Amino acid sequence: MNLFADIRALVIDSLNALVADGFLPEGLDFANVAVEPPRDAAHGDMATNAAMVLAKPAKMKPRDIAEKLAETLAGDDRVSSADVAGPGFLNLRLAPVIWQSVLGAVLEGGLDYGRSDMGANKRVNVEYVSANPTGPLHVGHTRGAVFGDALASLLAYAGYDVTREYYINDGGAQVDVLARSAYLRYLEAHGRTVEFPDGTYPADYLVPVGEALKEKFGDQYVDQPEEAWLETFRTFSTDKMMTLIREDLALLGIEMDVFYSEKSLYGTGRIEAALKELEDKGLIYRGVLEPPKGKKPDDWEPREQTLFKSTDHGDDVDRAVMKSDGAWTYFAPDIAYHYDKVSRGFDELIDIFGADHGGYVKRMKAAVSALSGGKVPLDIKLCQLVKLFKDGAEFKMSKRAGTFVTLRDVVDAVGPDVTRFMLLTRKNDQGFDFDLDKALEQSKDNPVFYVQYANARICSTLRKAAEEGVKTDMDVLKAADLGLITHAAQLAVAKKLAEWPRQVEIAARTNEPHRIAFFLYDLASDLHGLYHLGKSEKGLRFLNDSGETATHANLALAKSVSIVISAGLAILGVKPAEEMR
Repeated sequence: MNLFADIRALVIDSLNALVADGFLPEGLDFANVAVEPPRDAAHGDMATNAAMVLAKPAKMKPRDIAEKLAETLAGDDRVSSADVAGPGFLNLRLAPVIWQSVLGAVLEGGLDYGRSDMGANKRVNVEYVSANPTGPLHVGHTRGAVFGDALASLLAYAGYDVTREYYINDGGAQVDVLARSAYLRYLEAHGRTVEFPDGTYPADYLVPVGEALKEKFGDQYVDQPEEAWLETFRTFSTDKMMTLIREDLALLGIEMDVFYSEKSLYGTGRIEAALKELEDKGLIYRGVLEPPKGKKPDDWEPREQTLFKSTDHGDDVDRAVMKSDGAWTYFAPDIAYHYDKVSRGFDELIDIFGADHGGYVKRMKAAVSALSGGKVPLDIKLCQLVKLFKDGAEFKMSKRAGTFVTLRDVVDAVGPDVTRFMLLTRKNDQGFDFDLDKALEQSKDNPVFYVQYANARICSTLRKAAEEGVKTDMDVLKAADLGLITHAAQLAVAKKLAEWPRQVEIAARTNEPHRIAFFLYDLASDLHGLYHLGKSEKGLRFLNDSGETATHANLALAKSVSIVISAGLAILGVKPAEEMR
């Protein structure tokens, strides 16, 4: 049940009736006709812009359309009133039975209430985290991991066929640095005193890697030249780091469907095949790029390179794919990787990048547009930085990591559920100050506590009801007399529940899972408000003295809220609390 979609369908049917009656001209496009909550709840339950968007193409005054549409809508049993406001907005009030029926739909649908077929089973690839395999995940990766995983779950809930993917950046110079750093720990494991030059990784997390190398190879590579051990140590260390990263992700309950190795693109003809695809479209040429904008670097000189004509697909400048010395640029394997995604038949691609990749957006979108002939859209979401605070001061680096706070540090401090929910209370492109103390605070100002407490409060009430001999099984609650739900505060909760399917579709359409967290907070607020109102109005108490019939109706309302909170938290990857400790 999607009540907003149902009422929009009613509006469209009414408009078609006005066309059939000759009041409106034929051929009008109703695509932009919307039905949504009014900005001010005092104006009604729903509002439609139909008259405003149709006035110009119909060559009519919007108020004239609105008044006629209001007259038509008022004849439907679901609509108790239709009032024209301002130049032509139409505010609707629905009959109480409609809101009561929402509760029945929630109880009947369970966790599937709000699930959508909007995605039509389209195949979507969501690539996220994709950190260099050179160490444990840090707090910046944590935000991208949580955002990407919640987005994948949201899209699956909205009817998409989702693949979660991690791109292992194991083909660049950074893994050579990893191998050299691991070699120093290997020597250290043999009792040697070592120094870590600038640019290597001196943190403690490579100590066990060095010991594992000693156990596997003994002293075979001690004092040997780099060419003797580099490839072996690179592969060994990368595998160890990916094991560490998988363990980090598991702490947050994240499981990838695909781990794709950048290294697999080299020497296999895949990069060449992707560039050949672009060349066949006339998009690869030899040329010289202009110097970078602003101050020209001292070492810059014009060099002929192999370029991708990305400006044909919306980029600001063309991009180099091969250097003048014949080596690939870092952009070339990324083109090949996305060509592989397109070739795998995905209908849509989503990349989750860190804030430092902002300059990469246009070129990557241009590449995918060119490779897919504009048929496969690529959405790139940038996750801004996270600053951690504890005891009023910025949280310092991890001793184990050396230069950054790790994902494990954050999870150890507040737990996986709090970590996930808190990082989803801001839009991804906004910076986030994560106060570890406030994240554990039990107050309305802590959104994760406030939402979890609402669910725990409902679960506690249901347990107490059972202890008092009141039946609380789902069959009984489904059979409750929902016609007893008539108080404005109760109907406000039902109205909020009615918004859930709409919020799911909006969040999925915009790739914005933070909307789910916001909705849950608002729903929890309505529930808490109703609960406190019951202290003065006994008839609103979930367990009250008005008789078992009224109690069952109130418990049905409470259970409906718990169902939607549980469904929303599942999308965010958070376990609903049944009790607070």
